[in-house]
Amino acid sequence: MKVRHLPKHSQKAFTLLEMTVVIMVMLVLMGTGFVVTSKMDEWKLGREASETLRTVYTAQRMYLADNPTKVVSAIVEADIIPYMRTSATSLPTVKSLTGTQLSILVSKCPPVINAGSGVTYDPSGSSTDSLWDVGQ
Repeated sequence: MKVRHLPKHSQKAFTLLEMTVVIMVMLVLMGTGFVVTSKMDEWKLGREASETLRTVYTAQRMYLADNPTKVVSAIVEADIIPYMRTSATSLPTVKSLTGTQLSILVSKCPPVINAGSGVTYDPSGSSTDSLWDVGQ
């Protein structure tokens, strides 16, 4: 009588546990990527806002150099527009984290982003980090 040996399972195949671990690692990496990407988008918005503010600040300083007796609190947008680098017809705006367009207050030095009713918009929480502000 011959004894038949059952074929052994191939060692090349993945077990269900190994596949689950690989899928979980991939999901964690994807989740981390989404979080990092959203933070980078926020940083880009802040960087663009600070560059816009620097442009307005430069125009404001050029205006004040030409009009040394003018008080900063009396400056209006129409005073600054001719001093912008580009042939702008209006003062630029910046986009907030929620996607709304915000104006720039030129009656303060350095200029700040207006969140409404004269309140300064700076979600970074620091006025010296050069995100959402001119910085120091």
